Order: sequence, then structure tokens, then C-alpha cells
Amino acid sequence: MTRNSAILCALLTVCAAAQTRPPWDGAFTSAQAERGRAAYGENCARCHGPNLAGGESTPPLVGSGFLAHWSGQSALDLLDRTRRTMPTDNPAGLNGRQYSDIVAYVLSVNEFKAGANDLGGVPVRTVAGGTAEWRYYGGDAGSTKYSPLAQIDASNVSKLHIVWSWSAKNFGSSPEFNWEVTPLMVGGRMFATAGTRRDVVALNATNGETLWMYRLDEGPRGETVARRNNRGLAYWSDGIDERVILISPGFQLVALDARTGRPIPGFGKDGIVDLWEGLDRAVVKPGEIGSSSPAIVVRGVIVVGAALQAGIAPQSKKNVPGYIRGYDVHTGKRLWTFKTIPQPGEFGHDTWENGSWEYTGNTGAWGPLSADEELGYVYIPVETPTGDFYGGHRPGNNLFGETLVCLDARTGQRVWHFQLVHHGVWDWDPPTAPTLLDIIVDGRRIKAVAQISKQAWVYVFDRVTGKPVWPIEERPVRQSDVPGERSSPTQPFPSRPAAFDRQGFTLDDLIDLTPELKAEALRIASQYRLGPMFTPPSVAGSVGKLATITLPSPTGGANWQGGAADPETGMLYVSSVTFAAPVSLSRDPRRTDMDYLGDYTLKHVGPQGLPLVKPPWGRITAIDLNTGEHVWMTPSGTTPEFVKQHPALKGVDVSHTGNWEHAPMLLTKTLLFAADGGGMYALPPGAGGPMFRALDKRTGKVLHEMKLPANVTGIPMTYMLDGVQYLVMAIGAPGVPAELIAMTVQ
Repeated sequence: MTRNSAILCALLTVCAAAQTRPPWDGAFTSAQAERGRAAYGENCARCHGPNLAGGESTPPLVGSGFLAHWSGQSALDLLDRTRRTMPTDNPAGLNGRQYSDIVAYVLSVNEFKAGANDLGGVPVRTVAGGTAEWRYYGGDAGSTKYSPLAQIDASNVSKLHIVWSWSAKNFGSSPEFNWEVTPLMVGGRMFATAGTRRDVVALNATNGETLWMYRLDEGPRGETVARRNNRGLAYWSDGIDERVILISPGFQLVALDARTGRPIPGFGKDGIVDLWEGLDRAVVKPGEIGSSSPAIVVRGVIVVGAALQAGIAPQSKKNVPGYIRGYDVHTGKRLWTFKTIPQPGEFGHDTWENGSWEYTGNTGAWGPLSADEELGYVYIPVETPTGDFYGGHRPGNNLFGETLVCLDARTGQRVWHFQLVHHGVWDWDPPTAPTLLDIIVDGRRIKAVAQISKQAWVYVFDRVTGKPVWPIEERPVRQSDVPGERSSPTQPFPSRPAAFDRQGFTLDDLIDLTPELKAEALRIASQYRLGPMFTPPSVAGSVGKLATITLPSPTGGANWQGGAADPETGMLYVSSVTFAAPVSLSRDPRRTDMDYLGDYTLKHVGPQGLPLVKPPWGRITAIDLNTGEHVWMTPSGTTPEFVKQHPALKGVDVSHTGNWEHAPMLLTKTLLFAADGGGMYALPPGAGGPMFRALDKRTGKVLHEMKLPANVTGIPMTYMLDGVQYLVMAIGAPGVPAELIAMTVQ
């Protein structure tokens, strides 16, 4: 070979290496790589060598061969492979941070450039330069709704004021009023869904300027939808690529370039994946299935839940199942399906008797999802099967209905599950994202998951194993006397924490603000069936009773607003509602092929148009998850005007009754922010209001309250840019189109 030929071959080798070099610049930080140097030396050097050159039976982790092997794959793919296979004698034996740091070190040795964010998919809370972000719907993958920011505190919270607003009025053929969105903030940009069309917008987070907008025209598919309301988006980045993930009104998965708002060409078909495919139904019609909460991205997998039409009075016992699916964040390829109604041969299939698994639907996850990035697990709150109040067409316990399910996000395999309600007939499906935090119980640190429920319990588990932190007992419960119904003989009762709201209904729960009102309430209550927790619904008019009083009501207890948790202290804060709902069943063959349809009223059936149940009607409860004990409780929400002005209550102190909306909450280093709430969906008259409050999270004492231009309709969020802390929330009210407002104390 001539000298020139040798030079040419060398150049070709360099060019080939350059072409196969993965695009990993900026995927890690220099500080992370420095931490990884020590972690590599302790855990990897004995096999791969101190200089990463490999050994007799181990490949090198540096050089052109290594880079060529990983060409076309993301840094998170390398991280995931490392987690699953290393060390060879103890795969997955290190903690998540060690794995991320080690891979960052490997990238630095291969001369990739460091960036601003750590590798590993962990949300950036605070970084140098006075910045803190909000990358997930719930603040982090564990849905704590917590930020360690403390610029806004007790000393200055009274100075809160609106610094910018952004209107969603013209995003859709008609204005949105009940906008349940919580925006995301990454890199100085805010991402949100907007309006009745569920457009996607990117805003400048310092002033609300619109940066870009995306709209998907779905035609008839997008006009008839299962759930019009929507709570937001998911975000993903590997340090180079950035994507915003939308689930459209017509149930399609869309991946957008976070920088431009344009669909990702290599994702699905022109950036879109059809979520109707793979639901085990020959035909899926517009409006049968959709989504009301965002997806979540875990280890490069987009996990998608589903929301279906309300199951109070279904048109048929047959419906589409709300399977949980996982999709590759790069390509949109469906990786797995977890069938929430098990098929023949699958675990739980025997809990669906008389072939009911073939036609029953629902069992989606309409509430938000949560995940543990280190474990690679995703936590799914599964809803009630078809229908909400009558299960005669689906005999059995009906797994995985009304169940908290833990899945491996990479494979969709079930890790563990716990059914909160067997054969549900109360519409007590888990409505809120599971809350992930570490707690210390009897001196032992536990990676915990807390599921807040409509039935006013917090179910607390070891999120690795699924073992209850405190015993959950199966107890006998009252049985249904509805023809054709076969209710479960027992139900699970958590031993602690104690219920955060009232359960079951007795005469002691009646409104007693005056002796006269109590006497009238006793007369009214005699027309209804009363009973303890898990008293089943009754047929209207049976044994001379109009209906069964259900407390908590089918909307909770708690609902999608859920709670907020402090990962530094183990405290959980829960907002709840006390509303006694009359629930009944009736036959109507003109409307359905089901034997019975459910019905419940949102009107106040108490004396003179007042509630039947005594206050408080809304509350916030602080629970120490290290002990399972309640720390404090305070009424939540402004007393409704019709109660204040009611002639029967003249001279009665009604200043601390709370109201019937679940308070949207945000938790920071020292403060708990809570609002009256939207009050516009499935709630009794008088719910919601425009007041926004800051509470001392240690005591529940209100430190400051202010009236906003409209009601807070979504979960508030917070971030810091250029050293300034912002609070941002969606607001709206009947007749007041929705908008975002941003507040600071600057």
C-alpha cells in the first residue's frame, strides 16, 4: 500500500466513524460526568478497565467500535441497557443516579460535549442561574405537585400580583370555560393544550408571548369525542431531541418538535399514531374512547391511558376497553398492550364470569399517570368497568377494574396490583395520579406510592413490591338486593391513615346548623336508604325508599385534583368534598340493553334547598405518611353565597363551611397554595369560586387570600426564570372564557 493510499484509508475510517458517531452532545452535565468517574471506578473498572478499553471478555466503552454500535440510538437507550445488564453479577443493583452518572462519564471520555441538564430523565428542579422547571403535569414523574422554590414565602406572599395573562378564547369554535390544564415549563418555554380543539401552544414563560401553535384537524373524529376536557401534555428530551406529546380529542398520539411545534416526521405516520388500533374491537366509533389526562414518558416509552364516556347510564353493556399501551418515543411504534380486562389465559381472567370479558368495556385510566424513572415502573389508576352502578352483566371481582396497577414501562408486564374496590357499583374508581415519595416508617425507609381515592382513603404501598405499608383488611359489607346483581361479600379497608372525609351516612351526619333544620332533615332522610361504607345502590322506590344516600358521593371524596406531597418531610395534603348523593337504579329498555341504569342527583336534597349533610362541605387534610396520622384539617373553599344569605341561617356563623369543589393545590418549600376551584363539572350548586389562598403548610393557617378574575380550573404550577419565581394557573368561570395568569411578588 502506498503512503497516499494509507492516508486515504485513514481518512475514510475517520469519516466512517464520524458518520456513525451518536448525537450525544449536551446529553449530560460536566458535574454529572465527574461524579460518574468515581462511580465507574467503584463498579465498572474491574471488568471494563480503568481506561474503558475493555478486558478479555468485556467490550470497550470507548472508541469507534463502541460508537458505531450505538449509532442511531439515544443516550437514554445506552442508559437503559446499562441499568438492565450491569453489573453482570447484580443487574439493576445500583441506584438510578449512579447509573446516570456512570453513563455521563462514559460519554465524556468519548469526547461528547456536556450540556445544561443531567442525563437520566429526571425533571430539573433547580439549576445554576436562578432557573427551576416544571417538566411533568404533576411537577415530577411521581406527581407530588411540589417545588422546593421559596422566593415566595410568608413574608411576601401578600404582594402576589398578576404580571401577564394569555387568553384561550379564540382557540376553538366556541370559548373554553372549564380549562383543566396545567402547563409545563422547560427552557424558558411554556407548553399547554388550549381551547375546545385541544390545540398545542408554546409561550414565552416570562411574558406569555405565543411562540408557536399546532392544530390537528380531525374532521368528524375530532368533533364527537368521549371527553372534551383535557389537562395537558407530556414532555421528553434526551438532551438533544425535545418532544411535546399530545393525545388529541379524537384519540391520536402526536409527537411535536418542542422547538418549532412541527410534527416529528419519523414518529408514526407524519408525527401521528392512531390510538384506535389494537383495542380488540372490529369497529371503534368517534366518541367512544379518548383521553382527558396527558401521557407520561418513562425510559423512552410513552405510556397512554384512556377515558371513555361516563358510565352512569351506558347505552349498552358492550363498550370499548380502555387498554393501557406503551409506544416508542422515537418512532411511535406500539411496544406493548396491558389489557385491563384480561383475556383467556391471562392473570385475572377468572374474575370475569359468564363470558363478560368479551363485551365489557371501560377500565381505562382517565386520571393522570405516575412513574418511577429509577425503577422503570409506571403506576396506573384503573377506572370502573361498564357501568358505574350496575354490575349484573359482569359477575365476578372484575380485575383490573378499580385497581392500582404497577407495570414495567419497557415491557408492559404487570409487576404488582391492588384492587381497591371489588366488583365496583359506586363509581369509586381511583381518580387521581398515584403520589410517589419516600417515607420512613418505624425507622425503615420505604419507597412508597400513595393512592388517594374517591372513597376518602389513602392506600399506601411499597411501590417496589406492592406490599401495603399498613394492613389493609378484607371486611364483610352489606350486599345488594338489586335483581341480577351479585356484589362482593367483602371489601378492602385500610387500617391507616384514617379516612380524610366522612364515610357512610347515618342520622348523625345530617345538617344541624339549627334545631329546625335538623328536624326537617330527619324527615327527608326517612325517604332514603342509609347505611355504612359500601352500602350498595338500590332500585328507585324499592322498600319505599327513593334512593340510597352515598357518602362519599360518586365524585368523591377526592377527585382528579388529588393532593400534593412534600418529598422532604413525607407529608401529604389532600383536598376533599363532603356531598351526600342519592343514587338509584331503574329499568329503561328504550335507552339501553342493560337491565338497570344508574342515576344520582347533584342537587341539594336537604331542608329548604340546603345540603342534607352537615359541614364542613370541603376540607384540606394534612397526613404524615411516616406515621399514618392526621396532623391538621381545615375547611376549604368559600362558603356559598346562597348559604350565607339563606333566611333559615340568619344569625348563624357559616363562615367556615367550605364548599363542594376539590381545591386545586400546589406545594412549595414553606407554603401550600389552594384555590376554591372551578365548580363547573359534576358538582352541586355553590361549588367553586375565585379565591386563591396561601396556607402555612405546617399548621393549615391561611396566611393570605386574594380574589382572582375567575375561578382556578387547573392545578397551579410554579417555576423560576432569571431569578424570579412565577405561579401560573388556568382560570375561567361560566361566561368568563379561560385564560392563563402568571403571578409574582416582584
